[in-house]
Amino acid sequence: MLANQFKRRRTKMSSITELEMRFGPGMAVLALVLSFAVPAAAEDCPAKSRDDVMTALKAAPSCKRAMQIASACSSGATGDVALADAVETRCEGDFLARFNARQKRTYQREKDACDRKFSHEEGTMYISFAAYCRAKVAQRYWQRTLKARAR
Repeated sequence: MLANQFKRRRTKMSSITELEMRFGPGMAVLALVLSFAVPAAAEDCPAKSRDDVMTALKAAPSCKRAMQIASACSSGATGDVALADAVETRCEGDFLARFNARQKRTYQREKDACDRKFSHEEGTMYISFAAYCRAKVAQRYWQRTLKARAR
């Protein structure tokens, strides 16, 4: 009976830790990246070149669509920074001008937290993760603004 109380639940994180112990940190990082990449594979990139992707992002009718395009066209390397920055710019265009100074500071703090989160990691993949984290923050603020306008 006592043994049942201490059984570990199997979680995604424990599976990744187990992979790291068996195959080294490289395999664990690959598993983590692939777990995030699965939803992005749902849509093919609508453009053939990076210039076409940037044009599509700038012409996106909404922040949500810009994020969908960027996610579909991402490669998991530093080249994604430009895509994520374009998403940030597209999303911010709908809400940032309406923010007061306090709201802008709060928004900037959340984006800075993304940079801190990955600042101790090495490799181009983490630069991409930080950029997409900032873009997701911008998308969240955009969504909140839409909800506030609907009320």
